[in-house]
Amino acid sequence: MLTFNHFNFNVTDLDKSIQFYRDALGLEPVRRKEAEDGSFIIVFLGDGETDFCLELTWLRDHTQRYDLGECEFHLAMQAEDYETVHRKHGEMGCICFENPAMGIYFISDPDGYWIEIIPAR
Repeated sequence: MLTFNHFNFNVTDLDKSIQFYRDALGLEPVRRKEAEDGSFIIVFLGDGETDFCLELTWLRDHTQRYDLGECEFHLAMQAEDYETVHRKHGEMGCICFENPAMGIYFISDPDGYWIEIIPAR
């Protein structure tokens, strides 16, 4: 049997991304790995409830923005208090797409990755 472990986003500004995920989603660093030569830093973020982690990878030699294609992939998070979270994300200015008919919306992180927010059902 296989189980989910983590999902990776490569980021251009690690500190800015960690702060975004802390502020927007309440995720906190749970592990960190740094290359001895300084070529990469990996930080795993957790929700404090599950073992699943979001891995943020910073690569020293990748200075340009990441090509995210058409943003057809995304991470999804479930919100217990959907209205409060939606209001917070609106105030942060990070909502990039809403689909009221489906009852979902998406936020965009500093690198343009989309995170779907769904209500607890």
